[in-house]
Amino acid sequence: MSEAVQTLRVVIPLSVKPRGGRKAVVTPGVMAQERGQDVTLIKAVARAFRWRKMLETGRFGTLAELAAAEKINASYVSRVLRLTLLAPDIVEAILDGRQPEGMKLPTLLEGVAVEWPAATPTLSLPATTPSG
Repeated sequence: MSEAVQTLRVVIPLSVKPRGGRKAVVTPGVMAQERGQDVTLIKAVARAFRWRKMLETGRFGTLAELAAAEKINASYVSRVLRLTLLAPDIVEAILDGRQPEGMKLPTLLEGVAVEWPAATPTLSLPATTPSG
């Protein structure tokens, strides 16, 4: 018996708006800074999923080709792509601004546990309440 390949699709509705002389990432109806969102981390997660899609669809055959097209180092592309391996609840917490205070992009790029059950306790996500 063969296992079917499953794909996780993450849609991140983002827009960039000028706010007080700076650019802010705005989610539908709520300004990112008001929700405690780490714009740098959100951009990296969005970039990671975009790059993964480019590789999966065959737009680029290798990380080196993708890195050359983006005019960045292939090593950085590789490290950012690891963000696509985060558990879905961690990605959701990042997008919602519920990530722990110490969760920053440089820390995540160093590497985290690949197995979701192992990663979630390590990252100490705050408890969520079901929206009703």
